Amino acid sequence: MISFFKYWRVYFVISTLVIASGLYSIFNWGFNISIDFTGGTVLSYGLNGDKQIKVDQVGLILEEIGLIDAKVILDKNRILTIKSSPVDDKKEGEIRRKIAEYATSAVDVLKYESVGPTIGAETVTKTIYAVLLAILGILIYVAYAFRNINYAIAAVIALFHDVLVVAGVYSIISIFFHAELDLLFVTAILTTLAFSVHDTIVVFDQMREYRKNPKFSTDSVEEKADRAVTSTIVRSLNNSLTIVFMLTALVLLGGESIRYFALALLVGTITGTYSSPFVSVPIAVFLEKRKLRLRHLTNK
Repeated sequence: MISFFKYWRVYFVISTLVIASGLYSIFNWGFNISIDFTGGTVLSYGLNGDKQIKVDQVGLILEEIGLIDAKVILDKNRILTIKSSPVDDKKEGEIRRKIAEYATSAVDVLKYESVGPTIGAETVTKTIYAVLLAILGILIYVAYAFRNINYAIAAVIALFHDVLVVAGVYSIISIFFHAELDLLFVTAILTTLAFSVHDTIVVFDQMREYRKNPKFSTDSVEEKADRAVTSTIVRSLNNSLTIVFMLTALVLLGGESIRYFALALLVGTITGTYSSPFVSVPIAVFLEKRKLRLRHLTNK
């Protein structure tokens, strides 16, 4: 048996530093929000010529057309991305023509997507409801499955931990690598919640078995928790590593459309694997010890 619990302060410091860094990024820099939530139009053009294109000049061209607040990104593969207020087919043709004149070559339309602002606001509302509904369902299920509200509270706190880690890390990625926060990110968050609670339930189930086993009746709550983590940690790591290898391949070799989705899932898989034994279990132990102390005082 490995004494994992005695290092709970180390786990607390690690989680605090990661979450604090992510929250700093969120509140200071925010996210690169996609049109799924804001509404508007995204245009992507492939530039074929060799002329050196300046983003500022493209911005001036868009201002002439009437797109004052448009955001322009030019990546190393000469793909020009424009995010702006809604653009109709006529204006898109004008944008493409003027950029082709400036680039002195034909341009290929790679993406032309528009979302109305009403749909964007509705998407935000539904996203919040989906996450809260998932967390509420997990809380009820774990409390019922283990007949122990402390386990449910610990599992939900670990879920919030994982959401904050994924959101914070994605904010940093969004700022430095122009990753967009879109519906695929929401999918990654919900998948992370499911993965995290799956591992947590496995550990809690072992804790319950050790608690019921007369052979370990003299063990403390911490010792039973250490036994549970020790008996499940290898299985959890093996399961997670297979997912990590697959997602790493998608991040390195996948296309632009799924790269950041795979990266969000990768971060979620890592933090979900970490939080099950090192966040949810220590919290469950503290809550169980508190319950025992209260029961002891009540019996007195």
